[in-house]
Amino acid sequence: MNTPNKQQLLQDSLNRYWKSNLRLMAVLLVIWACVGLGCGILFADWLNQYHLFGTGYPLGFWFAQQGAILTFVALILVYAVVMNRLEAKHRREIAKLAEEGAR
Repeated sequence: MNTPNKQQLLQDSLNRYWKSNLRLMAVLLVIWACVGLGCGILFADWLNQYHLFGTGYPLGFWFAQQGAILTFVALILVYAVVMNRLEAKHRREIAKLAEEGAR
């Protein structure tokens, strides 16, 4: 039976980390593009028939001016939280590999 060496296990862990990071960034960028471009420009006329509660601003205008920015800030927060979890998981994997290598 051919068992992978420590270096190969470490490289596999790094590959999983970066694939997860890139997938997360892609998803968050698509969400931001949909909100910024979709709600602020493409669907603005349709959204303008609705008004932001309590302000009277058309919803399409609000998304173009504020909604995309607030969404971007929320996505930064989501990215930071998810990446902290991903990095903690990656550190645990590396520590486990180091522990097994010490034996």
